[in-house]
Amino acid sequence: MSWIKATFGTEKPIIAMCHLRALPGDPMFEEEGGMGKVVELARHDLLKLQNGGVDAVMFSNEFSLPYLTKVKPVTVAAMARVIGELKSEIKIPFGVNVLWDPIASIDLAAATGARFIREIITGVYASDFGLWNTNVGETVRHKREVGAGDLRLLFNIVPEAAKYLADRDIADIARSTVFNNRPDAICVSGLTAGAPTDSQLLAKVKAAVPETVVFCNTGCTVETIARQLAVADGAVVGTTFKADGVFDNLVDERRVSEFMAAVRKYRSTLAS
Repeated sequence: MSWIKATFGTEKPIIAMCHLRALPGDPMFEEEGGMGKVVELARHDLLKLQNGGVDAVMFSNEFSLPYLTKVKPVTVAAMARVIGELKSEIKIPFGVNVLWDPIASIDLAAATGARFIREIITGVYASDFGLWNTNVGETVRHKREVGAGDLRLLFNIVPEAAKYLADRDIADIARSTVFNNRPDAICVSGLTAGAPTDSQLLAKVKAAVPETVVFCNTGCTVETIARQLAVADGAVVGTTFKADGVFDNLVDERRVSEFMAAVRKYRSTLAS
């Protein structure tokens, strides 16, 4: 049994994003509703995603725009509060993503019992957030230090709104990432949340590291998910589950159900 099947209960899993609204300290934080409103909107999206049949959920501070590469302690504390208040209602495996701080993501996972994180863990990038550096050795050692040895690390090697600083082919990046860092999975993304992941790029990465789990990280829709899953080992999905497929909107359960019906139809062809 692969770690995917052991973690998610199925091959080709769909990990749904539960995008948290702006948190204390974020430019768009709504003081009038406060954290109570953040929790309630997260509850709304979590329940719609679960009812729609997704395989897992990942909590992310998606509305903390513009993102930090080293977050403030209040961000981790606020996310822990949300997950803590929802914990009894979470019925599927869950992960966390503290944008864009892998150490903070590991800390949050250790505190809440998350099964996986997705982060930019290796590489140096020129990005909308400035020069974006990482320290993978420190990150994986921190995982050990906080007792999160079973935590799965999903390495995003095509960061949104960023470009690898060195002129390296994506296949070479994938190979060296796997050789040097032993990621549990590699994620391949489009330009921003909701932007399509290039199918040819996805196939190139999978061909370069065929023994490593590769996830399609952005832009899957009900029309494209079968094509992407024909290459990828699973997908992380967020924007298409929102009302009208708009990033800022709340989750629409009907859209989730229709998407997951397409996923189940595709999975049925694998068993035949």
